[in-house]
Amino acid sequence: MRILAHVFAFCALLALGVQPVAAQSILRDAETEDFLDELAAPLVEASGLEPGNVDIVLINDPSINAFVSAGQVVYLHSGLIDAAGTANEVQGVVAHELGHITGGHIIRQGEGMAAASRISILSLIAGLGAALAGAGDAAMGVMMAGQRAAMGKLLAYNRGEESSADAAGAQYLSDAGISGRGSIAFFKKLQNQEFRYGYSQSDEAAFTRTHPLSGDRIARLRDTYQRDPAWEKPEDVRLERRFQRIKAKLSGYLEEPRRTLNSFPAGDTSVPARYARAYAYHKGAQVEQALDETAALIAQDPEDPYFLELRGQVLLESGRAEEALVSLRRATELTRSEPLIATLFGHALIATEDKDNYAEAEEVLRAAVARDRYNPFAWYQLGVVYAARGDMPRARLASAEQQVMNREYAMALRSAQAAEAGLPQGTPDWLRAQDIGMQARALIEQQTDRDGGRR
Repeated sequence: MRILAHVFAFCALLALGVQPVAAQSILRDAETEDFLDELAAPLVEASGLEPGNVDIVLINDPSINAFVSAGQVVYLHSGLIDAAGTANEVQGVVAHELGHITGGHIIRQGEGMAAASRISILSLIAGLGAALAGAGDAAMGVMMAGQRAAMGKLLAYNRGEESSADAAGAQYLSDAGISGRGSIAFFKKLQNQEFRYGYSQSDEAAFTRTHPLSGDRIARLRDTYQRDPAWEKPEDVRLERRFQRIKAKLSGYLEEPRRTLNSFPAGDTSVPARYARAYAYHKGAQVEQALDETAALIAQDPEDPYFLELRGQVLLESGRAEEALVSLRRATELTRSEPLIATLFGHALIATEDKDNYAEAEEVLRAAVARDRYNPFAWYQLGVVYAARGDMPRARLASAEQQVMNREYAMALRSAQAAEAGLPQGTPDWLRAQDIGMQARALIEQQTDRDGGRR
């Protein structure tokens, strides 16, 4: 029975496939998202994908990783941004991940799983036959050999897809006129990490990995990249400047303040250093020091919307909502109501507790959710405005929008039903309440089915 338990566990592993990213924390920032879109745009075009259908999403995870999931979405870990030395290195990673999308690797992943499952099931049948004949040791040997063969088949399939994505990524970099130097540099970082953690570089060890050895990938790609006309092309100075800002901003936001201040000492007056220190001081509740850094940034470029956004954020989160309005209103204007910045501005208007500001807050927040429906905080703030003026049906509808995104399906269903009951029939809001109610009900049923299956 222990033999069977091991085999069935392995079969279950094969059936799991790729897990969703729902449990991971997504980092959202207007400047970072705009930068990643700009960085990826020429590669998306070179890949033949529709630009508006590809999203680059940043995940709060310190490991050096990137992956694609269902749909045309590239996920980058924050640890990858931290490890990358240049924007060109990140472009190499994005090009590779686009190769997975265009290759249909997520859709076709079942093929590799199915092939491995067939081997495992056949070895299970053969092992059971030996066990019934009284040859217990032989049964164990057959089953374990089958498991190794199945896993080897699956790993080989994954390595093949990685090599395919490497080749496609190199082609996209070439077609976009972007140098592959960054791609090689990043693979060298991965290779150094393999050495640091003692991963064997032998040919035998290579067969136990999901990815080809980084040294092999470098050797295979270097010649391709060096023959490309873009190999010696200089880095995009503007993009690199933006990357260093984003990297410092991310460090200041995620790292402990002491570590950030050690990395970016007060004598460094560059934009990235001031950015990082502003976040570090803000995290450490050193409000005046944070405001001094934002003032220095704005002095360098008074119309930079992201400097203004940061100053407004520091003031708002320090309890000075009224003072934050000037900076956030201007940032919203400069970015033409970018949804995340507009949401922060709407929040500041509400936080003043001045009812005269609520009409503007509603206008700003409605514009934000019209451009980005997947913003639960904006829906929450909009619900506050509706509730303040006594429009409870729309307040409940806004709550339902927020709750379904937060996977609070039972609460979303109740809110949607209450909204539907109070809204005029046939209106867009009434129809939306119906849609959310049906969506929440379906998701509750799916969740119940999954829970029943686990029992």
